[in-house]
Amino acid sequence: MMLPSPTHSNYTNLLTDIERGQVKIPQFQRDFVWTIQKSAALLDSIIKGYPVGTFIFWSTKERLRSVRDLGNTPLPEPKEGETVSFVLDGQQRLTSLYASLRGLKVQRNSGKEDDFAQMFINLEASEDDQIVLTEVSDLPDATWIRLHDLIYGGFQQLAAFPQHYHARLSEYRRRVESYDFSIIQVKDVPIDVATEIFTRINVGGKPLSVFEIMVAKTYDEVREFDLSEKFDELIARLEPLDYETVSDATPLQLVSLILTKDCKKQTILKLSKTAFIDAWPRAIDAFERAVEFFRNSYRIPVSQLLPYNTLLVPFAYFFYHHPDKPSAEQRPLLEDFFWRCSLGARYSSSVESKLAQDVRRIDLILEGKSPDYDWAVDTTPEFLLDNGWFNAGRSSIKAILCLYAFQQPKSFNDNSLVSIRNYWLKQANSKNYHHFFPRAYLGKAKVEEWKINNILNITIVDDYLNKREIRAKPPATYMKGFKKSNKALAETMSSHLIGDLDEFGIWENDYEVFLQQRALLISAELGKRIISRQIDTDGQPARDDDYEEEMAGFE
Repeated sequence: MMLPSPTHSNYTNLLTDIERGQVKIPQFQRDFVWTIQKSAALLDSIIKGYPVGTFIFWSTKERLRSVRDLGNTPLPEPKEGETVSFVLDGQQRLTSLYASLRGLKVQRNSGKEDDFAQMFINLEASEDDQIVLTEVSDLPDATWIRLHDLIYGGFQQLAAFPQHYHARLSEYRRRVESYDFSIIQVKDVPIDVATEIFTRINVGGKPLSVFEIMVAKTYDEVREFDLSEKFDELIARLEPLDYETVSDATPLQLVSLILTKDCKKQTILKLSKTAFIDAWPRAIDAFERAVEFFRNSYRIPVSQLLPYNTLLVPFAYFFYHHPDKPSAEQRPLLEDFFWRCSLGARYSSSVESKLAQDVRRIDLILEGKSPDYDWAVDTTPEFLLDNGWFNAGRSSIKAILCLYAFQQPKSFNDNSLVSIRNYWLKQANSKNYHHFFPRAYLGKAKVEEWKINNILNITIVDDYLNKREIRAKPPATYMKGFKKSNKALAETMSSHLIGDLDEFGIWENDYEVFLQQRALLISAELGKRIISRQIDTDGQPARDDDYEEEMAGFE
């Protein structure tokens, strides 16, 4: 990296470079937010010869997505191969300077429009007064001039002012035209270094995400590629499928894994722009195939139920290399992989390195071979009873919720399908999550909270059942009502992984029997999805990182 190069420029050269497209505002900069009054204070400092800070430019031949209409003025794109100066620091000052000296109208995101032509020079002001104003209604005529007219007005326009102002008009114009703006140029550095400089300069601001940097890096007008727009289009297609909660980092990890078998931040930022754009269509097609696979094969209706959104990445990697449905050899291997990752808290930490390891497992599955795993899972009834604390953020709990959703749970009162939606499942206290033995009822019976709030006591129901029909009633009471209204009650309860109501202790309100019987049934269902391995017998099963902390208060 070359050392930063200090330089300077007068206002004429600076504005000319802007209008030639040589100075650009990168997309990762925030919007222009300075008020016209604050901009006037900047111009007042320039006229008085005060320092106004240093502009920091990143000089590069890279082409980034940029805000092309600085001050709402259409500006040309630089020619291919020309060096462009992207503003890392000084965007608010530069935009203020350009809009003020050109007298532009600036449209805000709020819809408000500021007219920077309404900036004036008070010819009566002393050096200690505010010389540049935005309001002159109280000043006598011929004692003020528009800033734009001062800079660009002809001889006759300036000569029309009283003679005793002529020297001051000439002096103010000279000061603006000869003002020497300080600039530091950062040259020959990659975009990740440039954005790191930007982040360090703006220490009070939010660091740029990998996605924001890649939006800037991969923008290509000729190929009509705008990563931000492409991601928005993806989310729009996923929204009707209830999979719109996908992180913007997820497709970046996928493309990077496809191209390099790695997805660390540094790797993503070093990806070739051309290779990234080339890979994007097929990668996103594979991603959408993974979503459909989760919805149709695993019957996970919404992304909020996924133990990790990250799970979409290795499955999309699979469909990138195998666009068809998995073969008979691949299906059980993929299912085993899904449930091992979900029950084993696979992506609770070190996500990038684990994804890199797991795509190599997917490579083996693509060949029909069974990969090895270095973490164990325990699906025994005893483990479920002891480790089932219900928190909708825990991956192992979400895995069991996925198991419940696979059964396509039906409504207790009429055997109709329960509707599951993302916005209903954001919290553990969602009305869709029903404690089959209500918490209030068990609390009165002095059952300990850690035992009440177990995933084995959870069913997914329509929210109005919780509110109107069940509330704090014991199961024997509210189930009698459903037995009368629902002739297919046994089928309904089977869809919740609850078997014969007598054997499950429902009519006796026997919570212990219920837990034991449901643990057996859920354990059996999980066992169908896991390929038995030696490590599950010998090794210690993985657990969610926050489990011990959650349970500490109940010991």
